[in-house]
Amino acid sequence: MPSELLGQLTREKIVAIARGFTLEETLSAAEALADGGVVFLEATLNTDGALNIISKLRERFGDRMRIGAGTVLDIGQAKEAIAAGAQYLISPNVDEEVIYHGVEQGLDVWPGAMTPTEIVNAYKAGASAIKLFPMGTLGIGYLKEIRAPLNHIPFIATGGVNLQNITEVLDAGAVAVGMGGKLLDPTFVRAGKFDELRDLAKAYVDRAHGASLA
Repeated sequence: MPSELLGQLTREKIVAIARGFTLEETLSAAEALADGGVVFLEATLNTDGALNIISKLRERFGDRMRIGAGTVLDIGQAKEAIAAGAQYLISPNVDEEVIYHGVEQGLDVWPGAMTPTEIVNAYKAGASAIKLFPMGTLGIGYLKEIRAPLNHIPFIATGGVNLQNITEVLDAGAVAVGMGGKLLDPTFVRAGKFDELRDLAKAYVDRAHGASLA
């Protein structure tokens, strides 16, 4: 059975990825994203002050957003992220210790994998979905091919997704997409253009929900 969180992600379809922003920038960006309809926000652990950012995001947006930790590379980072309040863990790699610990603590873990062996091993270890990464290099054709034998595994396509191809990626079978700079545009965030960011978020959400013509 899919988890409640994965069920919600399957409906919402977008995970925004915040990497390299200050606490103030991230909080302002999160508000713009939430106003634009984005629910899932991942703060990556290779950002300065990431644990504090996760904690503050939960504190301020806990009733509007689902806050996760990204770039969780080992069990030590997983423990720190959970203590900071992360509701799910995302990695660019497969570390079974991270998966086991997250599941043991009641969290969803979405590790990054590319090959069929990595994907199946991560899913067997307890990952509720697999972050298919790097999609920008692998391409939509790879997603379609990998789903032929592995269509029982939910995929979050991450990398190379933009406003022009998000519908195609989702139609190819991804349950959701991970969006970094194409959504959390650094030129908007660093210039304080949060109305523009909100509008961009809404455009992505509408496209992801098939509501671009609404």
